[in-house]
Amino acid sequence: MMKEYDISGIEPKWYALHTFSTYENMAKINLEMVFKKNNMQDRLMEISIPVEDVVEEKNGKRKLVQRKMFPSYIFIKMIFHNDSMWHMIVNTRGVTGFVGPMGRPIPLTEDEIRRMKLEKVVVTETNFKVGDRVCIIDGPLGGSGFVGDIEFIDVITNKVKVMVNMFGRVMPVDLELGQIAAIED
Repeated sequence: MMKEYDISGIEPKWYALHTFSTYENMAKINLEMVFKKNNMQDRLMEISIPVEDVVEEKNGKRKLVQRKMFPSYIFIKMIFHNDSMWHMIVNTRGVTGFVGPMGRPIPLTEDEIRRMKLEKVVVTETNFKVGDRVCIIDGPLGGSGFVGDIEFIDVITNKVKVMVNMFGRVMPVDLELGQIAAIED
């Protein structure tokens, strides 16, 4: 049992943990058990293993599979406060250590959290409207200079449909509002 600490006022942060290859799910389960066993569930907010949908072709058949975006890494959002907690985490079965100098925990930056899609960007209000010309800044088409016109917006679900000229054809692309930026005239 770990010593009690006053954690009020401490913001939870995201940290990266390195795991043995293919042990990501086991490390996640073991971490959840260790936090529970030490009565520290209030310090653990979330453990994430980011995945992406990929189409694989095998024996002439196409199949949609989920692939880990960062093999051998898991991400943990928690209130981290002392060395005994560090020891508890790095001694968890499947975890090899924190990603940071000399294995010490360094919180991820807001930009890293956004790029790794650890937290969804929720837009409750938008200045976009149907017909606006926008640039895709994030996702598979982000950073490639794709520009299109908004055909549909749903602020409640945070979704937008943009008509983009790709491969000589205008095609609809479903995105989240946080993945587009206005083009200044």
